[in-house]
Amino acid sequence: MAGQRDELLTVSQVLAALGDVSPRTFYRWRATGKAPKAVRLPNGELRIWRSELNGWLDRLREDPAA
Repeated sequence: MAGQRDELLTVSQVLAALGDVSPRTFYRWRATGKAPKAVRLPNGELRIWRSELNGWLDRLREDPAA
């Protein structure tokens, strides 16, 4: 979004933004390459850039003409 600062989201924030998707589902998506790209921090935690999440959701958007 124009004028909005990009930020790193926790997995919990991403799950909430997706309508409370379960952690199990999210990690299954990651294992199969279907989740948004993440950054692994030195402490092992994952973060997802808000712009990456938004882009991933845009790529999943269905074409109504299809």
